[in-house]
Amino acid sequence: MGALLTRLTMPRTGLALITAAALAWPALTAPAQARGPEGIADVAEQVIDAVVNVSTKQSVDLSSNAMPQLPPGSPFEEFFEEFFKNRRGGQGAPGAPSGPGSQNGQKQTPTPTPRRVSSLGSGFIIDAAGLVVTNNHVIADADEVSVILNDGTTLKAEVVGRDTKTDLALLKVKTDKPLKAVKFGDSEKLRLGEWVIAIGNPFSLGGTVTAGIVSARNRDINSGPYDNYIQTDAAINRGNSGGPLFNLNGDVIGVNTAIISPSGGSIGIGFAVPSKTVVAVIDQLREFGETRRGWLGVRIQQVTDEIAESLSVKPARGALIAGIDEKGPAKPAGIEPGDVVVKFDGKDIKEMRDLPKIVAETPVGKDVEVIVIRKGQEEKKTVKLGRLEDGEKQAALAAKKDDAAPAEDKSVVKKALGLDLANLTADLRKKHKIKDKVKAGVVITGVDANSPAAEKRLAPGMVIAEVQQQPVATATDLQTRLDKLKKEGKKSVVLLVVSPDGDPTFVALSLQ
Repeated sequence: MGALLTRLTMPRTGLALITAAALAWPALTAPAQARGPEGIADVAEQVIDAVVNVSTKQSVDLSSNAMPQLPPGSPFEEFFEEFFKNRRGGQGAPGAPSGPGSQNGQKQTPTPTPRRVSSLGSGFIIDAAGLVVTNNHVIADADEVSVILNDGTTLKAEVVGRDTKTDLALLKVKTDKPLKAVKFGDSEKLRLGEWVIAIGNPFSLGGTVTAGIVSARNRDINSGPYDNYIQTDAAINRGNSGGPLFNLNGDVIGVNTAIISPSGGSIGIGFAVPSKTVVAVIDQLREFGETRRGWLGVRIQQVTDEIAESLSVKPARGALIAGIDEKGPAKPAGIEPGDVVVKFDGKDIKEMRDLPKIVAETPVGKDVEVIVIRKGQEEKKTVKLGRLEDGEKQAALAAKKDDAAPAEDKSVVKKALGLDLANLTADLRKKHKIKDKVKAGVVITGVDANSPAAEKRLAPGMVIAEVQQQPVATATDLQTRLDKLKKEGKKSVVLLVVSPDGDPTFVALSLQ
């Protein structure tokens, strides 16, 4: 699905047209109830002046044969792909001579000059003072940003703030004329099958109105940590990025952001960021010019049925703590790897992806009650929430530190669970490039290709740090723990496995 996920910004290029006569299809008349509610026209007339086109410009140097590295969904992506495709096909830059010159019979190479390329997306006014919401990827690469009103007026825009995680941006324009603004509705009240209206600038055709229904809510399309998209079958295409999705009250309940399509055109699967997410982000951008999200300082993973059975979590739910940031808020609160978070600030954590969204929405500095399941028992912890952006800066600084020299240890080799296991030695640390922050454990030196361990993608160089939430230091110790679990009648075991880079994850393997 990721390969077909398309951002909706449209380069300013020509549009091929197919006439109705050429298609020669018979005219079809749908019954009134199939064409949607009559209120769509009233809503469109009410809000269309608040919907704008967002125009961006960028200066590019065409002297290099290497394609620039652009973020996914960049409005300039299609331009560069076409340009460099032509170059590889033997064609020069657009407008440049393509044949050999006559001077001394030598081929003439034109001197490359910077070129300005343009792109169009969509947006909408949320404040008559001139605040405009759009997608971040619409403006991500731009040198200049302009807002074009529905009456054709072009206004220079200033970027107030942007958020890459939710792909939102806030712009500011100044004008003496009164601006039409729209307000946000409550996306939490949306029902499946409810009618919605999209307005935007598809294929540079501004002021385009389409309608459809809410096909699904809380969609995760693997585009970021806070995915909870509204899915709609309203026709949205390239150029619709940043445009509003309205309910029949004329309230904005989403920001159109992406579609799934093999061709780049609408096939009836579009996604919008819900207004609940948008309002929280835009309020912070408006006040601070940046986001200020809550931070727990943990690494988490999904609680599978196997892991839930091994950790006595019934029913399977919550977010499994796979690792703790040494400088994060969770550590002093007593939260440990192997804990399963089932409630945060009074909100149930039904699955792993619920936790990042709820934490991010919680105010920085708040004392939060967290309920975890540890060894089958619920425990309450109180965490003073940090700020995510500060945690990201700390992580970036820590990543720059050099690895220290490892300690020596006599090698002992064992075989269990389809794995070849050895004590962590300096030689193995060097061979598998295991970082020094991996302090102790048992090194996987081989994996049986037909074993469950291979299915779980365990690989040589990974280090088993814990067995059933108990640390292991040697291969012999690990084997003893496994034998004990088998005698107790356990069907599976949970291992804390650390990658050579130090990233932990819990893996459940069958003991039978």
